[in-house]
Amino acid sequence: METSQYLSQVLKELQLVPQLISDAESEQLIHSITAANKVFVAGAGRSGFMIRSLAMRLMHMGIQAYVVGETVTPGLGEGDLLIIGSGSGETKSLTSMAEKAKKLGASLALLTTSPESTIGKLADMIVKLPGAPKDPANKDYQTIQPMGSLFEQTLLLYGDALVLKTMELRKLTSASMFGQHANLE
Repeated sequence: METSQYLSQVLKELQLVPQLISDAESEQLIHSITAANKVFVAGAGRSGFMIRSLAMRLMHMGIQAYVVGETVTPGLGEGDLLIIGSGSGETKSLTSMAEKAKKLGASLALLTTSPESTIGKLADMIVKLPGAPKDPANKDYQTIQPMGSLFEQTLLLYGDALVLKTMELRKLTSASMFGQHANLE
Protein backbone atom coordinates (compact mmCIF):
# COMPACT_ATOMS: atom_id res chain seq x y z
CA MET A 1 0.00 0.00 0.00
CA GLU A 2 1.23 3.53 -0.77
CA THR A 3 1.79 6.09 1.99
CA SER A 4 -1.13 8.18 0.73
CA GLN A 5 -3.38 5.12 1.01
CA TYR A 6 -2.30 4.60 4.61
CA LEU A 7 -3.07 8.25 5.31
CA SER A 8 -6.49 7.83 3.73
CA GLN A 9 -7.16 4.81 5.97
CA VAL A 10 -6.07 6.73 9.09
CA LEU A 11 -8.41 9.59 8.16
CA LYS A 12 -11.27 7.12 7.68
CA GLU A 13 -10.69 5.79 11.18
CA LEU A 14 -10.68 9.32 12.57
CA GLN A 15 -13.98 10.12 10.83
CA LEU A 16 -15.67 7.48 12.98
CA VAL A 17 -14.40 9.01 16.23
CA PRO A 18 -16.92 11.84 16.89
CA GLN A 19 -19.95 9.55 17.14
CA LEU A 20 -18.16 7.53 19.83
CA ILE A 21 -17.57 10.45 22.23
CA SER A 22 -20.19 11.55 24.76
CA ASP A 23 -21.27 15.18 24.54
CA ALA A 24 -22.46 15.00 28.16
CA GLU A 25 -18.97 13.97 29.33
CA SER A 26 -17.48 16.76 27.22
CA GLU A 27 -19.85 19.37 28.66
CA GLN A 28 -18.89 18.34 32.19
CA LEU A 29 -15.20 18.70 31.33
CA ILE A 30 -15.69 22.11 29.70
CA HIS A 31 -17.60 23.32 32.76
CA SER A 32 -14.78 22.09 35.01
CA ILE A 33 -12.14 23.79 32.86
CA THR A 34 -13.93 27.15 32.95
CA ALA A 35 -14.68 26.89 36.68
CA ALA A 36 -11.16 25.90 37.75
CA ASN A 37 -8.71 28.33 39.31
CA LYS A 38 -5.88 26.71 37.34
CA VAL A 39 -5.83 23.82 34.87
CA PHE A 40 -2.97 21.33 34.81
CA VAL A 41 -2.43 18.67 32.16
CA ALA A 42 -0.34 15.50 32.27
CA GLY A 43 0.37 12.57 30.02
CA ALA A 44 3.24 10.26 29.20
CA GLY A 45 4.88 9.48 25.87
CA ARG A 46 2.94 10.48 22.77
CA SER A 47 -0.20 11.12 24.84
CA GLY A 48 1.86 13.63 26.80
CA PHE A 49 2.74 15.50 23.62
CA MET A 50 -0.91 15.66 22.63
CA ILE A 51 -2.22 16.87 26.00
CA ARG A 52 0.43 19.63 26.09
CA SER A 53 -1.20 21.18 23.04
CA LEU A 54 -4.45 21.49 24.99
CA ALA A 55 -2.66 23.43 27.73
CA MET A 56 -1.25 25.79 25.11
CA ARG A 57 -4.66 26.56 23.62
CA LEU A 58 -6.24 26.99 27.07
CA MET A 59 -3.52 29.54 27.80
CA HIS A 60 -4.32 31.31 24.52
CA MET A 61 -7.90 31.68 25.81
CA GLY A 62 -6.63 33.39 28.95
CA ILE A 63 -7.06 30.33 31.19
CA GLN A 64 -4.23 29.64 33.62
CA ALA A 65 -3.01 26.36 32.19
CA TYR A 66 0.14 24.42 32.99
CA VAL A 67 1.95 21.23 32.03
CA VAL A 68 2.87 19.08 35.02
CA GLY A 69 6.64 18.70 35.27
CA GLU A 70 7.67 21.99 33.67
CA THR A 71 9.95 24.18 35.78
CA VAL A 72 7.49 27.09 35.76
CA THR A 73 4.46 25.04 36.79
CA PRO A 74 3.00 26.30 40.09
CA GLY A 75 1.61 24.13 42.84
CA LEU A 76 -1.74 22.43 42.43
CA GLY A 77 -4.44 22.71 45.06
CA GLU A 78 -8.08 23.03 45.93
CA GLY A 79 -10.15 24.60 43.15
CA ASP A 80 -7.71 23.44 40.48
CA LEU A 81 -8.24 20.80 37.79
CA LEU A 82 -5.79 18.13 36.65
CA ILE A 83 -6.56 16.63 33.24
CA ILE A 84 -4.71 13.40 32.53
CA GLY A 85 -4.53 11.94 29.04
CA SER A 86 -3.82 8.21 29.28
CA GLY A 87 -5.10 5.49 27.00
CA SER A 88 -4.57 2.76 29.57
CA GLY A 89 -5.24 4.82 32.69
CA GLU A 90 -2.58 2.67 34.35
CA THR A 91 0.71 4.53 33.78
CA LYS A 92 2.43 4.48 37.18
CA SER A 93 3.74 8.06 37.12
CA LEU A 94 0.29 9.37 36.14
CA THR A 95 -1.42 7.23 38.79
CA SER A 96 0.84 8.81 41.42
CA MET A 97 -0.02 12.29 40.12
CA ALA A 98 -3.73 11.48 40.23
CA GLU A 99 -3.50 10.25 43.81
CA LYS A 100 -1.56 13.35 44.88
CA ALA A 101 -3.99 15.69 43.11
CA LYS A 102 -6.90 14.13 44.99
CA LYS A 103 -5.04 14.46 48.33
CA LEU A 104 -4.45 18.15 47.55
CA GLY A 105 -8.16 18.72 46.91
CA ALA A 106 -8.00 19.24 43.16
CA SER A 107 -10.51 17.86 40.69
CA LEU A 108 -9.34 15.10 38.38
CA ALA A 109 -10.40 14.48 34.79
CA LEU A 110 -9.27 11.53 32.70
CA LEU A 111 -9.26 11.29 28.91
CA THR A 112 -8.88 7.57 28.21
CA THR A 113 -9.91 4.42 26.41
CA SER A 114 -10.16 2.68 29.81
CA PRO A 115 -12.69 4.26 32.18
CA GLU A 116 -12.44 1.32 34.62
CA SER A 117 -8.69 1.84 35.05
CA THR A 118 -6.87 2.77 38.25
CA ILE A 119 -6.89 6.48 37.32
CA GLY A 120 -10.50 6.17 36.16
CA LYS A 121 -11.51 5.00 39.63
CA LEU A 122 -9.89 8.13 41.11
CA ALA A 123 -11.31 10.55 38.54
CA ASP A 124 -14.14 13.00 39.17
CA MET A 125 -14.95 12.92 35.46
CA ILE A 126 -13.99 10.73 32.55
CA VAL A 127 -14.22 11.28 28.83
CA LYS A 128 -13.95 7.97 27.01
CA LEU A 129 -12.11 8.34 23.74
CA PRO A 130 -11.90 5.60 21.14
CA GLY A 131 -8.67 3.83 20.43
CA ALA A 132 -6.94 0.53 20.76
CA PRO A 133 -4.75 -0.51 23.65
CA LYS A 134 -1.00 -0.80 23.09
CA ASP A 135 -1.27 -4.53 23.62
CA PRO A 136 -2.63 -5.95 20.33
CA ALA A 137 -3.89 -9.05 22.12
CA ASN A 138 -6.45 -6.86 23.91
CA LYS A 139 -8.22 -5.17 20.99
CA ASP A 140 -11.79 -3.97 21.40
CA TYR A 141 -11.43 -1.31 18.72
CA GLN A 142 -10.17 -2.19 15.25
CA THR A 143 -7.45 0.01 13.76
CA ILE A 144 -4.68 -0.53 11.25
CA GLN A 145 -2.44 1.73 13.32
CA PRO A 146 0.17 0.55 15.77
CA MET A 147 -0.20 0.63 19.53
CA GLY A 148 -1.97 3.75 20.84
CA SER A 149 -1.80 5.87 17.68
CA LEU A 150 -5.56 6.23 17.20
CA PHE A 151 -6.05 7.28 20.82
CA GLU A 152 -3.21 9.79 20.62
CA GLN A 153 -4.56 11.34 17.42
CA THR A 154 -8.03 11.47 18.92
CA LEU A 155 -6.64 13.12 22.06
CA LEU A 156 -5.09 15.91 19.97
CA LEU A 157 -8.21 16.49 17.88
CA TYR A 158 -10.55 16.19 20.86
CA GLY A 159 -8.51 18.86 22.67
CA ASP A 160 -8.97 21.17 19.69
CA ALA A 161 -12.73 20.49 19.70
CA LEU A 162 -12.87 21.32 23.45
CA VAL A 163 -11.11 24.58 22.71
CA LEU A 164 -13.55 25.46 19.93
CA LYS A 165 -16.56 24.80 22.19
CA THR A 166 -14.98 26.80 25.02
CA MET A 167 -14.22 29.66 22.60
CA GLU A 168 -17.89 29.65 21.56
CA LEU A 169 -19.09 29.78 25.16
CA ARG A 170 -16.64 32.57 26.03
CA LYS A 171 -17.36 34.43 22.79
CA LEU A 172 -13.71 34.32 21.75
CA THR A 173 -12.28 34.37 18.25
CA SER A 174 -8.91 33.38 16.93
CA ALA A 175 -8.13 37.07 16.54
CA SER A 176 -9.05 37.84 20.17
CA MET A 177 -6.84 34.97 21.35
CA PHE A 178 -3.85 36.04 19.29
CA GLY A 179 -2.76 38.51 21.98
CA GLN A 180 -1.88 35.54 24.19
CA HIS A 181 0.32 33.98 21.49
CA ALA A 182 4.10 33.98 21.95
CA ASN A 183 5.60 37.08 20.37
CA LEU A 184 9.30 36.77 21.15
CA GLU A 185 10.25 35.02 17.93
